Amino acid sequence: MTDTGPADLAETFPALEDVTNRTLRDGVRDAWATALAETEWDDLDSVPWLPDEQERLGLPDETLVAHVNDVVELSRALTETLRERRGDVVSTDLVVAGALIHDVSKLYEFAPDSPGGTKRYDLLGHPYVGVHVCEAAGLPVELAHVVLSHTHRTAVDPATLEATLIARADQVAAAAIRSRALDDLRDA
Repeated sequence: MTDTGPADLAETFPALEDVTNRTLRDGVRDAWATALAETEWDDLDSVPWLPDEQERLGLPDETLVAHVNDVVELSRALTETLRERRGDVVSTDLVVAGALIHDVSKLYEFAPDSPGGTKRYDLLGHPYVGVHVCEAAGLPVELAHVVLSHTHRTAVDPATLEATLIARADQVAAAAIRSRALDDLRDA
């Protein structure tokens, strides 16, 4: 563990311990530590998934931690299937680390006392701050690319298989949340 990383991050995100590359694992820990240090959040479990969407759908109990863990497991399942069928075409470490870090910017976009989102959320959109956090944590550009390309809120499309897997897993995880309130996901 690095000196700056939250000691309990592996309890919050159990897959962190599955990242075999220590530099990636420590970088993910440092990125979350940076986000916690630079924002008003002191408890990752209290960070919402997407406050405006949660309010619209009547789903106040959805959290960022649960969403990230869903994205990790969906990404891992896709990775394992591809590795079984196609061989060594995708890096499991990059996928798990990328899934863990893909939404780190939400700590900056939402504040405990501002449920509707901050100016960063309104003006920059998701996930530009996350790229800065990846850089500050010394994570490789491939992970900054995952953060930047996993959502339609940027004009950057996934350029790697790892980024593509995480973007699709994120979409499925978000659809699973929305399905709790909607019978037809086309109404999302």
